[in-house]
Amino acid sequence: MFPVAKKLLPLLVLLPVLAHADPVARLKSFYQTTPAMKAQFKQTVLDRKGQKVQEVTGTMQLLRPGKFRWDYQKPYVQLIIGDGRKIWLFDPELSQVTVRPLDKMLGSSPAALLAGSQEVEKAFALKDAGRQDELEWVEATPKEKDGSFDHVLLGFKGELLSEMELHDSFGQTTVIEFARVERNPKLNPKAFEFTPPAGVDVVGE
Repeated sequence: MFPVAKKLLPLLVLLPVLAHADPVARLKSFYQTTPAMKAQFKQTVLDRKGQKVQEVTGTMQLLRPGKFRWDYQKPYVQLIIGDGRKIWLFDPELSQVTVRPLDKMLGSSPAALLAGSQEVEKAFALKDAGRQDELEWVEATPKEKDGSFDHVLLGFKGELLSEMELHDSFGQTTVIEFARVERNPKLNPKAFEFTPPAGVDVVGE
């Protein structure tokens, strides 16, 4: 009995340390251990007073480095794809595609932030934002102030990314809640390819 108890003691000592891991370290671990991710999401936009002005739902896929796909499904359809070199935004209702170089969007696109490399600290200043709503939060602030948001909060539940909050320069907050998260699923590489449909306007570089 006693030898078994002695072997268990080091593990029991380590458990509280692992349970209270530094959220910044957790974010870095997310980049290192989660090269792929798939989830459903609900995106809610709140005004300065906290009033809901928009709510959309859809699915997302992530394949690092640099590849992501966000399919907005309700109440409107829109598609955002990062193919590793460019970011494509397709709006079927407007029959328009907007395209931008990926490297110019890393500091301004939350989707690009998630799909970035492990060197996230080159573009963002990271700090522990505490624990709230059973989530461990990390604040990421772009080092170059040329983007559309001031900072983003990432909430983790264990090893899984559970929520994001984007705070923009106009006082609006965009809350993205993830559900049915799949960590490191096998994804089809073709999902991250995009060719503008015939007849649509292509705007950008």
